[in-house]
Amino acid sequence: MTVTAPNLRNRYLQDSIQTASPAKLLTMLYDRLVLDLMQSEEAIRAGEIENAHEKISHAQEIIIELQVSLDVEAWSGAPGLANLYSYLITELIGANIAKNADRVAVCRGFVEPLRDAWREAAASAVAH
Repeated sequence: MTVTAPNLRNRYLQDSIQTASPAKLLTMLYDRLVLDLMQSEEAIRAGEIENAHEKISHAQEIIIELQVSLDVEAWSGAPGLANLYSYLITELIGANIAKNADRVAVCRGFVEPLRDAWREAAASAVAH
């Protein structure tokens, strides 16, 4: 069996996911969510409707995963974060139907600061 570069990459990614801490997994999800939102926004603007649909759908899957894994009893900000996740899903559904890049950009505007905050929290946890 010949090992190809894509197979090695997939194996590396799989190993990275399986060995990552919960904080690292969370930041990985947020990084991918931001990437999906940027790419879907670009695809809509370029008229690449199928690509935009795939990226928005994947972003919604990530948000749903974040939402179902959120323990709303764990901290006082969790219910607000759960509400934000619901809002993002609703907005992305609307953006996908209307093929509206501006609505995707608004969602990205909410997600990027969250990603940065989680990344900072994860780095702080590792440092302590």
